[in-house]
Amino acid sequence: MASGVGEQVAAVPVPVPRSSGSFTTPRARRRYLIVLGLLVVLAAGSGFGLLAWGNPMPVGSTGFWRIAQHRGIDVTVMALVAVAQAIATVSFQTVTNNRIITPSIMGFESLYRVVQTSTVYLFGVAGLVAIQGVGQFAIQVAIMVGLAVALYGWLLSGRYGNLQIMLLVGIVIGGGLGAIATFMQRLLTPSEFDVLAARLFGNVSNADPSYLPLAIPLVVAASALLWLRSRRLNLMALGPDAARSLGVDHRRELFIVLFLVAVLMATSTALVGPMTFLGFLVATLAYQFADTHDHRLIFPVAVLTAFTILAGAYFVMKNVFYAQGMVSILIELVGGTVFLIVILRKGRL
Repeated sequence: MASGVGEQVAAVPVPVPRSSGSFTTPRARRRYLIVLGLLVVLAAGSGFGLLAWGNPMPVGSTGFWRIAQHRGIDVTVMALVAVAQAIATVSFQTVTNNRIITPSIMGFESLYRVVQTSTVYLFGVAGLVAIQGVGQFAIQVAIMVGLAVALYGWLLSGRYGNLQIMLLVGIVIGGGLGAIATFMQRLLTPSEFDVLAARLFGNVSNADPSYLPLAIPLVVAASALLWLRSRRLNLMALGPDAARSLGVDHRRELFIVLFLVAVLMATSTALVGPMTFLGFLVATLAYQFADTHDHRLIFPVAVLTAFTILAGAYFVMKNVFYAQGMVSILIELVGGTVFLIVILRKGRL
């Protein structure tokens, strides 16, 4: 029995998670701590820079903190998006055993576009403004998570259900929803389309402060549950056969992880809009920076990397191009370039 397990594990091409120390040498541990420390400094500096740059009041004064408190809403939103996108993408790539695809493949962003477009199409700009609020945010998150769970339950619980079919169905559904949204956009007036277009970009300014009391618990709870399942994710990275041989109920664990990923992606997308390549860019860099397969160590690096990228992009767009909040433009450019480089280097999906 033991030899059979060893043969199954050896047959899986995914690298085996390291032992309890997660590092093979003290040098690797020092490298990780140095990288983590640098990311903490960069993230803290980026956050403070957004609060202090261009603040006309002296640092530490009452006026300074009043202005900083107003800007702190955007920083909080960026922190939530960073946590959601980073943890969701790393977890999704682990359970799918593929470091190219991201949760966006499941159609969350296409569904967001359909909801926003159909609202403008049916009720006009006035209707779009009238229905904004916590209720609209909660309904949009619930719809996204509900459809994702229905898809997972349908395609993963059947006798012939498997992850590859689920991913293909997700691509088809996402393409269909995108086509519906494009059709409705062509029927809008130019003024309605201008208002809609601003919402279809990932924009920090899309986040209403009233959303935060609901968004923060959702992101914190889902992220904490995934972090607590880090050891199981380490086993899931070995592949279905190896995970089962090591005592993991692969299908059950897969459903749980995908559900938590859906909560994170739905909350992030409903909060600020689509950011297609942010998760891919962050996960790719996190794997390189962390140089380990232990998710307890990858998650912090991914989150800090995501926040640094978001804050840096926000700073550039606000102070260089004067396009406050439109961080997705810069992230899509950089993330898309990295995606092409990775594809060309690997030569396959």
